[in-house]
Amino acid sequence: MKRPLRALAAAGLLAAGTIVAVALGGTASADTQICEQYGSTTIGGKYVVQNNRWGTSAQQCINVTSTGFSITRADGSAPTNGAPVAYPSIFVGCHYTNCSPGTNLPVQVKNISSAPSSISYNYVSGAIFNASYDIWLDPSPKRDGVNQMEIMIWLNRQGSIQPIGSPVGTANIAGRTWEVWRGSNGSNNVISYLSPSAIPSFSFDALAFINDTRNRGAITNDWYLTSIQAGFEPWQGGVGLAVNSFSQSVNTGSNPPPTTSAPTTPPPSGNASCTVTYRAANVWNNGFTAEVIVKNTGSGTINGWTLNYNLPSGQTVTNAWNATVSQSGSAVTARNAGYNGTLSPGASATFGYQATLNGSYSAPSSFTLNGSTCARG
Repeated sequence: MKRPLRALAAAGLLAAGTIVAVALGGTASADTQICEQYGSTTIGGKYVVQNNRWGTSAQQCINVTSTGFSITRADGSAPTNGAPVAYPSIFVGCHYTNCSPGTNLPVQVKNISSAPSSISYNYVSGAIFNASYDIWLDPSPKRDGVNQMEIMIWLNRQGSIQPIGSPVGTANIAGRTWEVWRGSNGSNNVISYLSPSAIPSFSFDALAFINDTRNRGAITNDWYLTSIQAGFEPWQGGVGLAVNSFSQSVNTGSNPPPTTSAPTTPPPSGNASCTVTYRAANVWNNGFTAEVIVKNTGSGTINGWTLNYNLPSGQTVTNAWNATVSQSGSAVTARNAGYNGTLSPGASATFGYQATLNGSYSAPSSFTLNGSTCARG
């Protein structure tokens, strides 16, 4: 599923009738109602609560308490095969120039020792929504605009909705097993951790999810954590959904990288008969995302694979998933991850990456797998 960004720059007041709206950047001392499209306020001297009704012109209101917020009006509706209508949430850090009071974010991942987190939700039946905990990262200490990496922790979902991209496996983090999804919405990469059942309250270390994302090759230790937010993405309904409480700290210290940047795999064995399917999933004016499918068309099993090819001029890989991808000049080397290195006859592995683009887009012309030329799929 492709969807646009949920957080946009603040817009003018859209209050109607007798609906009460607070000004941007206010402070909630008692319960405060926000109906302005991008209205926000601060609570606890530490967090920002935002209405963030980005995907619909229909009205949405939230009631902000001293510890969280609840949705009190939700008139918007969107089909479940598209984007949600809003992302009312509470956050710490910097989000589209709106920084929470006293925040120490952005901070580089390598300087984070822990990020203790806690949240309590109230769920309602009949609505279509997800309850998510979002972690935003970027190669630069960004305080405005689009971050390149979004980690979404789906603590609950109702209705026929799904994370961006496709499932790529599972992960055991914070004492739970998560289904991992990976993709791009055209503006940033997304890795989502989907809980198989609803979690009404959760205390954990957000750094564990950041480290898992790093170990998948999606970010490096030099990237910056810019903000952490939690709330709801409603597609239909949502009155009564609430964040009862939210606590998030980011402690600095040292977060060393793993001793190996990728899971270890056996060395590539033998030459291979192969087919490579290469396609651009999304292309925009200065970048693109690519999907690469490597298929074993030979009669023997491939135990560990390395794919080599040249990117056309003006293309530079910035991050990748499901493979370790490196680039020197125009030459690209993609090595299997620990979980997709064995390809039996007829089996395939899929990986992808995001790249910058200077000029018009074109695809590589040839590929070799473990030294053998592959046919184009």
